[in-house]
Order: sequence, then C-alpha cells, then structure tokens
Amino acid sequence: MTENNTEEQVIDTQTTENGEEQVVAEENVTVEEVKNETADKGAAPETPVKEAKKTKKKVKHDKRDDEIAELKDRITRNLAEFDNFRKRTEKEKSQMFDMGAKSMIEKLLPVIDNFERGMAVLDEESMKEPFAAGIVMVYKQLLKVLEEAGVEVIEALGNEFNPDFHNAVMHVEDDNFGENIVCEEFQKGYLYHGSVVRHSMVKVAN
Repeated sequence: MTENNTEEQVIDTQTTENGEEQVVAEENVTVEEVKNETADKGAAPETPVKEAKKTKKKVKHDKRDDEIAELKDRITRNLAEFDNFRKRTEKEKSQMFDMGAKSMIEKLLPVIDNFERGMAVLDEESMKEPFAAGIVMVYKQLLKVLEEAGVEVIEALGNEFNPDFHNAVMHVEDDNFGENIVCEEFQKGYLYHGSVVRHSMVKVAN
C-alpha cells in the first residue's frame, strides 16, 4: 500500500513527423500536490453572508437597559398624573371660591333690597338731609364693591320675558306693552360672572 506522498511520473509526449512519440518532458509530481491543486481549483469561494456571519459580533442584552426604560416610563406616568391632579385641584378651588362668593352675595342682596325700600319712601326734601345723603352714599358704595367682584343687575323692565333670568309671578293684559314683555319688576335679579344668583321677580304683559 503506497503512501499519499508517493511520487508519480508524468510524461508528456509529442508525435514526430515520422509518427513516433517522443518524450518531451518529465517531472516528478507527488499525489499530495495533485490533491491540493484539485482542491484549490474545485473549492467554491465563501459567500458574503457566511463572511458577514463570521465578522458579526454577538451583542449581549443588558438588563439595565430594561430597568432604565421602565423607570423612564414610570416617571412620565407620574408627571402626567401630577399634572392632571394639579389641574383638577385648581378647578375644584375655583368652583369652591365661586360657591362661597355666591353664597355671600345671596346674603348681601336682602341688605341691598332694604336700602332700596328705605330710599323709595324718601321725598326730594328728605334726600337733601345729611342722614339720607349718607344712606345713599353707603348704598352706592356697596353696589360698586359688588360690581368690582363680578356682580351685575339683571335687566328686566321693558325687556322680553326670559325664563333663564326672570321669574314671572303675575300676568296681565295691557295694550301699552308688547307681547311677553316685562311690565313691572317686584325684586331685582343679579348675576355673578354670568351665573344667576337670584332671578328677577316680575310681572309679564300679554
């Protein structure tokens, strides 16, 4: 049994003009060299995908990245919840303030009514007296303070009846007024920032 590196004789012949074969060259070639040359010629080059797989590094997943992402998400949620809480609290405070202000205004309205009733019985001579003049000044000052706080009188007399602002307690037929017109006001109504504190108590014609 011969070894893989046994030399084999390769003879190259050439036919002469006389038809005889003549040895042109001979060389000693080992079987191992022949196999290596065949393997080099027949081997297919590696594809780019295989080469890329060799050069690609395996990235190890870090758990700290997940923890950081979770903390960021939790902070974002907490900030959103706090912002909603702040807005809700401000709205509740505003509503509570308005409720308190309306409650105080409702308590002051009977005082204004009494001022107006007292001044209604005074004649021109009485209005010139210092006491009556002082009453009028206090009344006007009180109205000014309420106006600065956002309180305004509901216009009723001579206007068309509006159930959103007027409370009709009487109805009459009168040709001097148009249809559904307020012809008399028994008690003034007031608004606080556009919201009704007290409806006007009125008489409606036709």
